[in-house]
Amino acid sequence: MMFNGYNDSLVQNIRAWLQEDIGSGDITTWTTIEEGHESKAVIHAKEDGIIAGMPVAELVFRTVDPSLTFNPLVQDGAIVRKGTIIAEVEGSTHRILTGERLALNLLQRLSGIATKTRSFVDVLEGLSTRLVDTRKTTPGHRMLEKYAVRVGGGANHRFGLYDAVMIKDNHIKGAGGISQAISRARANIPHTMTIEVETESLSQVEEALTAGADIIMLDNMSLEGMTEAVQLIKSRSPHVRVEASGNVSLETVRGIAETGVDVISVGRLTYSFASLDISLDLNAKKGGAEG
Repeated sequence: MMFNGYNDSLVQNIRAWLQEDIGSGDITTWTTIEEGHESKAVIHAKEDGIIAGMPVAELVFRTVDPSLTFNPLVQDGAIVRKGTIIAEVEGSTHRILTGERLALNLLQRLSGIATKTRSFVDVLEGLSTRLVDTRKTTPGHRMLEKYAVRVGGGANHRFGLYDAVMIKDNHIKGAGGISQAISRARANIPHTMTIEVETESLSQVEEALTAGADIIMLDNMSLEGMTEAVQLIKSRSPHVRVEASGNVSLETVRGIAETGVDVISVGRLTYSFASLDISLDLNAKKGGAEG
């Protein structure tokens, strides 16, 4: 998958994350390894999974030292088995060890998200329902984590509060009802922007339909309730898309999809995952300064 996340914000973040780790300097490397020492390191998976974040890891090493050579041996989206060497890094031993932890942290987290996402996607095989993420991401890492969801075969929900209207329970309370919330939103947004409404009952679904919602979310409904809501929505307004959300798990996701919903949003893709175990091993290439 093509990575299109290179931007000033990511570069600035990587510099800040490196500074957080390095501080005044990598004292262990400085005091144990000669300055001119060079090595070739291999990065390998220690468990099965989906790889995501290779271009990000490369950017970390190149930010530490542009002269380092980073050679990816697999691409993002690759299914790897335990023991697979996924990349090689060559150059200054000092610089490789300085960038090691941040590069691995990002690779492990993003690969963990991609692997988690793929497990959900596999359960939905054969169905047209779309799996999407949420805004439940790590602050400062949303772009990367949503990228990892795409690598795993999922899709992205809105990126932030700015790119779609999503009326939730507290908005409904503040506005005085679903109809009032939709009416006010419609009067103040561009005609190209959609309005999604979170509903918890059939009566709320009916109110959202009447008020002209573009997308209706069925939040924490039973399978029977979702089936009835989907039938109502599709019979009255076939163009309205239906999203399901709320405590979705690998055990329940296919049953939810089979109710006929168009989209299932899963927060745990980015907030409840296990980082993939990935390691870097150093192999000495040549010694340091002479004399």
